[in-house]
Amino acid sequence: MVASAQRSVESSFPQPGWVEQNPLDLWRTQLDVARDVVARVGVDEICAVAIANQRETSLLWHRESLEPLGPAIVWQCRRTATAAAELGRSHGAEIRRRTGLKPDAYFSGPKCAWLLEHVADARVLAEQDALACGTVDSWLLANLTAGAVHVTDATNASRTMLWNLREQRWDDELCSWQGVPMAMLPEVRASAGEFGATAPALFGRALPILAVAGDQQAALYGHGVHSPGIAKCTYGTGAFLLSHAGADARSASIPDGLLLTAAADGGVAYEGGVLTAGSVVQWLGDELRLAPTAPEISQLAASTEHSAGVMMIPALAGLGSPHWDADARGAILGLTRATSRAQIARAALESVAFRVREIVEAMESGGTRIGELRVDGGMTSSDLLMQIQANVLQRPIIRPAMQETTALGVAHLAMEVAGLQPAIEPEEQRFVPDAELESEFQRWSTARRAVQSLPTERD
Repeated sequence: MVASAQRSVESSFPQPGWVEQNPLDLWRTQLDVARDVVARVGVDEICAVAIANQRETSLLWHRESLEPLGPAIVWQCRRTATAAAELGRSHGAEIRRRTGLKPDAYFSGPKCAWLLEHVADARVLAEQDALACGTVDSWLLANLTAGAVHVTDATNASRTMLWNLREQRWDDELCSWQGVPMAMLPEVRASAGEFGATAPALFGRALPILAVAGDQQAALYGHGVHSPGIAKCTYGTGAFLLSHAGADARSASIPDGLLLTAAADGGVAYEGGVLTAGSVVQWLGDELRLAPTAPEISQLAASTEHSAGVMMIPALAGLGSPHWDADARGAILGLTRATSRAQIARAALESVAFRVREIVEAMESGGTRIGELRVDGGMTSSDLLMQIQANVLQRPIIRPAMQETTALGVAHLAMEVAGLQPAIEPEEQRFVPDAELESEFQRWSTARRAVQSLPTERD
């Protein structure tokens, strides 16, 4: 890594279960960090730009002015849960067959439809072909190229619930069922290739954009996973596992509870997601005030040898794979008068590891054993979590020294298009099992089922 820069993007929560971001914040923070690194490296040293992005987050903007219309609805947002459930009842099996996805509020199609119905003038402007709809990569591409392109890549398209993964096309029936005009959607290209060039005024000269991929598929590519038998897990706000499922979307089967998604190398991948992982730790700090930062919460958890029967169900935004229970709610169980802050913190880390195990087991139900789990993301800086994960899975956890695996993946894609050969021999740290947590996992699984059976406000 030659240079890096970061800016935070604020989220807002206007109603319970709703998560929004300001589209202009997404663009301005991205432009700021890009200019930071260009200034440090020198624009003449840069041969290409690559984009990795949060995926299902959806937004609308005016084609001509690039002014956003309404908020960006973030992937975690649950406002479209009812619409997604209705889609599941009416067309669920066919949506799964065509897209590889399970109808859920997680995906982009219902988010775009919600914006069209609830943002003033959106539907009228869409009918006049004045609006564009897309995920964050398309929004950034539009701004980087001064509106010259309305494009996405296959990995992002495959997360919309509008893209026919088997036939590699936008599907008119999927769009009709969800109320999204196909004319609003971007052109879909392979992850590695020409995506236009940056406007010269942004960085001092035009830079070719040679790769785009959704963050999770970019990380899979960055880990060098191109065949079945190895999985990667990115532990960020959520935790997302992908394992390669081969080159042919038409013949790939889908294990129960998992998704089939496009891979950045042109193949397909199995995916399962823990919707709240790092956000659970953030909640412990922000709301319960257990410690100010995530590293300090990990240190707090490490100060006790066990969670003493305390269990957390990390369903702060429902349960994703393999349960797909939008109505599930989080819980902390097993509390006694002697329960400590450290035990609650440790139970939170264990809960993420237990959810990851559920997804690994679902992946293996297709018959291919996952021999090792490669990891990246902010939470992997916790040695304790990595050791807990190894003990829960009873197999090695591989943490590369280069943790920006998502950026590394799209960088490699762009380098290949540019004719450059990546010369990287990544250092790795291995966490091997030194104990087992089988009884704890079984108790936690019983608690998770019990919590799912509780009535919710919606009931």
